Parts: sequence; structure tokens; C-alpha cells
Amino acid sequence: MKQELITDAELVSNYITGDESALSVLITRHKQKIYSFIYSKVYDRDVTEDVFQDTFIKVIRTLKLGKYNEEGKFLPWVMRIAHNLVIDHFRKNSRMPKFDNGQEFNIFSVISDSSLNAEKSIIKEQVQEDVRRLIEELPEDQKQVLVMRMYNDMSFKEISENTGVSINTALGRMRYALINLRKVIDKHNIVLTN
Repeated sequence: MKQELITDAELVSNYITGDESALSVLITRHKQKIYSFIYSKVYDRDVTEDVFQDTFIKVIRTLKLGKYNEEGKFLPWVMRIAHNLVIDHFRKNSRMPKFDNGQEFNIFSVISDSSLNAEKSIIKEQVQEDVRRLIEELPEDQKQVLVMRMYNDMSFKEISENTGVSINTALGRMRYALINLRKVIDKHNIVLTN
């Protein structure tokens, strides 16, 4: 069977069942698109190469663990992984990605880092303040679990021991707290930027 006629989905399942060469066909087939996509965000050959490698390390790991279930949408799935790794790269290097309008000029390279960070921390404080206010609106038992988990970094086992309820009850309260928070956020049309 000619390689061009094999679908991505078939190649993925062949790879999962032990055909190592199926992966190199997939990489060769999509390398140009993925590579160009990464380069259009980072404008740096070395970084592009690194992100490309990391993307496929993650792809291989996911396939090997049997956690791939994208119903044959292999390329969009790989693109999503690449996109997330590009964002991680910028987070690590505290730089903002280039704009998509094809211009080399990047406004964030003009603003000094300190003013950008000052603005970020103001926004962050504002968001944290908004979240705290929203938490205050929760029922006491839900608020208690949420605060212990999010702010005190306690495990559900510790929460259970501290509140005298079972781990399942603590988990349930946390779930309801998050559901209720979402409802309040939607109701007030609050935008939580981060």
C-alpha cells in the first residue's frame, strides 16, 4: 500500500500497535506545516527546532500511553500541542509572541519589561480580589473547602481530617464550589483575565 494513501488515523493506529515507521511517515507528512506554524510565532530557527522536537516528544508520549483519542484529527491535535508549547516558551522567557498580522514589529519589545510586569501584577491583584469577593458569596461549607484547597494548598485527605467530613464529601463540596463560582461569573459577566 502506498504511504500517501494511508490516512493519518491508520498511521496512528499502526504506530500504537508497534509499527515505529508509521510515525516517521506522519512526521514527514506534516513537518512543513507544523514547522512553519511554530516559526510564524517565534521567528527563530533554533527555537522552532526545539519546539518542534518537544511537540513530537509529547505526541509520542501521548500515543505510547494510549491517551490519544482525537478521532482521526491528527494534525489539529499536533498543532494544539505545538501552540501550547510555544506559549510555554514565551512564559519561560517572559516575552510576548509576535502578532499574527505578519509585521515584524512587536509593541511589547518597545515597552520596558518592568512597566509590563507592573501592569500584569496590577491585573493579577485585581483578578485575585474579584475571585476573593466571589468566594465570599459561596455557601460556608463550599467556601471552607475551596479556601483550604486553593489558598492553603491542602490535600483532600487533609481537608477531610480538618473538617471531619469524608474525602468524597470534600471533593463534592469543591466541585459544587467551582460550579457555583462559574454561575456567579456568568451571571455578572465577569471577565477573569490572567
